[in-house]
Parts: sequence; structure tokens; C-alpha cells
Amino acid sequence: MLNKALLSTFLLLTGLFSVAQSSADSLMFKKISDEIFMNGQAYSNLRFLCKKVGSRLSGSAGAAKAVEETARMLREAGADTVYLQPCMVPQWVRGAKEVGKATLTDGKTMPLNIVSLGNAVGTPVAGITAKVIEVKNFTELEKLGAEKVKGNIVFYNFRMDPRYINTFKAYGEAGVYRGQGPSKAAAMGAVGVIVRTLSPVLDDNPHTGATRYDEDKPKIPAVAISTNGAVELSNAIAAGKVKSIYFKTNCKMLPDVLSYNVVGEMRGSTAPDEIITVGGHLDSWDLAEGAHDDGTGCMQSIEIIRAFKSLGIKPKRTIRAVMFMNEENGLRGGTAYGDIAKKENKKFIMAMESDAGGFTPRGFGFTLHPSQKEKLMSWKPLFHQYGATEFNEGGGGADIGPLRALGTALIGLNPDSQRYMDLHHAKTDVFEAVSERELNLGAVVMAAMAYMVSEYGL
Repeated sequence: MLNKALLSTFLLLTGLFSVAQSSADSLMFKKISDEIFMNGQAYSNLRFLCKKVGSRLSGSAGAAKAVEETARMLREAGADTVYLQPCMVPQWVRGAKEVGKATLTDGKTMPLNIVSLGNAVGTPVAGITAKVIEVKNFTELEKLGAEKVKGNIVFYNFRMDPRYINTFKAYGEAGVYRGQGPSKAAAMGAVGVIVRTLSPVLDDNPHTGATRYDEDKPKIPAVAISTNGAVELSNAIAAGKVKSIYFKTNCKMLPDVLSYNVVGEMRGSTAPDEIITVGGHLDSWDLAEGAHDDGTGCMQSIEIIRAFKSLGIKPKRTIRAVMFMNEENGLRGGTAYGDIAKKENKKFIMAMESDAGGFTPRGFGFTLHPSQKEKLMSWKPLFHQYGATEFNEGGGGADIGPLRALGTALIGLNPDSQRYMDLHHAKTDVFEAVSERELNLGAVVMAAMAYMVSEYGL
């Protein structure tokens, strides 16, 4: 009986302690939320990044200025140390505006609203002119065979599937035509490629994004066409009205240049060699300001440092806010961070990335050891009142991916995805497209997650 009584008492006290701890954590979440909503600097920092720095394609003057300015923001946020991690990055230059048109069988021309794909080679000075072959997918391309493809321009008219609620799933399916399409067409003798823009909406904004050439295949010019333009071109082809396609691009790849990841640290009070990484990528495409992709993730990460300092929170473990360089067309910054981490003789316990836009947070995706899942899931109720109700397995981010080899738990912030692909890699990804409240709410749930991991580990 005594043993049972002692056990009952122990369980009761344990339960009471758990409730008290949960209450204390809830109060801390509220303090963090109040601080960010009342005094947050993420939105004003984002305005500066977008309007005073602008586009930040890796290797550009804008990217170099962004390194300087985000280092300043981290110092002003109160980071204990701020430093730069060097990495060599590609320097792709778009050059003069692209020109494209279809010559019709009646002698008229149809303008084509196009932009070069990132990392693509340019056309000859005179441009390229050829017949066009439309395919919906790689299967159709392969069925045509090299005899019919050779000497022509391949038009990949793959529509992003609007039936998926999570637009990233549709983006993943369509993305292979941008990434692999040029080399697959080149292997069959094509002289150029046109890819339907990766967006679920019909509009006149072509989206760029990186392509990846196979080194053993010819490198041919590749462009994206707006979704409206893709529909118009497809209709004209179906009606037998297109005689030929002409387009001219002026892009080129220059030698790699030196750039940097920007790192700001809050040193842990009891376990300083256990590292929590939070971050986003500092580089952006050149068509716009890179507001949602990924200025928002960078500013949210800096805001974690600022809010903790303002509230006097002394994290038990070291928190690093990292602005990764060259995610868009090379991933050199994330790779460099992972390589340096392997040599630091520290424990990288968790890395969290925000690279899905500054929209309303819905929750997190995570990749971690099964033994860590129970602890993470036990925190889920604390996030409910902040709208972050979805805790899903599978997630992280491109830049923090290399840390997985160290056993690091990876967490990705998952905002609502409905509007992101409308803006992604297009000229419309500007500061005005970001809601201050949504941006701050994302910073709140990121800061809360960083706090929990700092306090309790994983």
C-alpha cells in the first residue's frame, strides 16, 4: 500500500509540475507575442531591405550591400556576436531585357512575355529562330523522339495542378520542367526551351527560377513564359497558326565571386556549445525585391534575437540567426554553413528555416529522430492560440538540409501557401505584398519554438 501511495503522490506531483511548467511556457509565449506585436522591427527592417537594397541575386552589388545591412540589423537587435562566413558563389547576370515573338502563318507576329531562367546561357547575338513543338510532359517529349525534336524549340506547357490545397506540392511537380527540361530537350537536339511559368494563376507575369544543366549535354537557351502567354501560344499552336518562334536573351555566367553568410549569435547561458540555428536566405532573384522570398524569413530570424534581448530572455542554448547566401541558384551558403559546422566541435541540436513566405503561419514541418517527436508534439497545444496548429512530419529547408548529417533536428515554418506561388520569383514579389501582422505572427511562432528548444532541448 505504501508503495502505491508513494507512486500516486509522485504521479500527482509530476502532473502538477507539468501543468505549472506548461502555464509558465504559455505566459512566456504571450510575452514574446506582445513584444513582437508592440515593438517588432521585422517589418521596418524588411522595408529597408526591399526599398534601400532591392534585389539581391548572389554575386551582385545588391547581395553585397544586403550582407552589410543585415549585419548592422543583427548588431542593432542586440546579438552578442555578429560575423560573416565566406563562401564562393555563382555570378549569373541577366543582361538586357529578353525579347520574344511568334511569327504566324498569316504574316502577323505575337509577342511573347518571357524571362530567362536563372543560370541559363544566352542566345547568340542574333537570337534564335526555329519551329516550336509543344509538349505537356517528358513522356510526350520522349514519344516524339530526337528526329522530330532536333533543331526545334521545345515548349513545356505543364500546368500547375490547382487541385492541391498545398501549392508547394503542385510546384514540386511542375518544377522538374524548369530544372531538368532544358537538358532533356537538348539531349534530343532542341535548340531552345520555353517553360510555362510555375504559378497557379493566369496573369502576365513570367516567373524566373534556376535551371540545372547536365554537364554532358549541350547547354541551350531557356526562358519562362507567363501563364497567359502560355495559354495564348498553346491555342495558336493548336490552331496551326504558328510558323516559327524567335527569342533573344542576353544572360551569361561570370566567374564565381566571394560572398558571405551573415551570422548573429545569442550565447547560451548554460549550454553554449549546443546550437539552435534559425534563418532564411538573403539572396533573391533579380526581377523584384525578394520580399517574401526570402526577405521575410531573414527579418523574422533577426526579430527572434531582438525580442529575446528586449525581454531579457537568456537562452540556455546558443541561438544563431543566419542569413544564408545563394539559396536560389547554388546553395553555396547552406553548404558552407554545414561544412563549417562539421568542424566546430559543437552540437547542432535544431535548425529552423523560414523560406515559404511571410504569410499567416499554419504550423511546422519537421525532420527528426523518432525519439524527439514525442517531446515536440507535447508542445503543440501551446501554439494553438497562435494559429500554428499543424505539426507534420517531413520538413526543414534547403539551407539547413546539410545539417541533417550531424543529427540535427530540422524544422520548417509552414505559412499558408495559397498566395505564395502568385509572387514567387516574379516582379510582384515586393514589400507591398507583405502584411505586417502576418509577418509578425510568423516571427512569434518561430521565436516560441526557438525558446522551447533552448529551454528543454530535443
